[in-house]
Amino acid sequence: MLERVSKGPQRIRTLFLSDIHLGTKGRQADKLLDFLRHYEAETVYLVGDIVDGWQLKSGWYWPQSHNDVVQKLLRQARKGVRLRYIPGNHDEFLRDYYGTHFGGIEVAETAIHAGADGRRYLVIHGDHFDLVVTQARWLALLGDKAYDFALTANRVFNGLRRVFGAPYWSLSKWAKLKVKNAVNYIGAFEKALATEAKHHKADGVICGHIHTAAMHDDFGLRYINCGDWVESCTAVAESHDGHFEIITWTHSGSDTESVEANDEATECVRQQAA
Repeated sequence: MLERVSKGPQRIRTLFLSDIHLGTKGRQADKLLDFLRHYEAETVYLVGDIVDGWQLKSGWYWPQSHNDVVQKLLRQARKGVRLRYIPGNHDEFLRDYYGTHFGGIEVAETAIHAGADGRRYLVIHGDHFDLVVTQARWLALLGDKAYDFALTANRVFNGLRRVFGAPYWSLSKWAKLKVKNAVNYIGAFEKALATEAKHHKADGVICGHIHTAAMHDDFGLRYINCGDWVESCTAVAESHDGHFEIITWTHSGSDTESVEANDEATECVRQQAA
């Protein structure tokens, strides 16, 4: 077991966050706030679907915890942290503002991140490479509603598991990974993003969209997906020596003095890459 006792935030070079979906019920805003208290980055990339405009159009939902996340990010910008926002399909209303700044946050269609080791990474949300989103928007909207229903069922299901002392288990994630077509879809998505990165003469790609955190070199360059803050609560961090890691945050926020990391994901799990 690895243990880190922290008297302050851990300083890292770059932080990548995607698919927070503020404005929808059941999101992990409290965990994200706790995570942001533990990590201090020089640059933060918001890799799309930070605010869920689709859901806000159908019904307003904006609790204090969601507002606290926005305020936390804006405070970081005021303190000199560089924030770069790459909109996704759920916050596509921001795509009319490429090249502008608001509250110290830069809005861009894509970005090239220069790693500490000299490697160049294309930063992009990734929805443009999802045929369901680009060619059948009605199906994407229907799928979004179905996903929310699955998450609601998941909360009820895990409520019963807690009664019997069983650990958390994601019904929706299990279904996504078990369905053959979904597995093929993820593979095709990853390959398409890797190909796009090669077109930009980049050494890797950092994206979001599919809510599946990953980091590998299967397509001849580094593919990194930030995951989400709907279920997985994952982020990508770059250290000052150029190492990337996927951090899965399961800390409740009740104890801010220590964070434990082990293979059982009791508090904070790291997947690292050189």
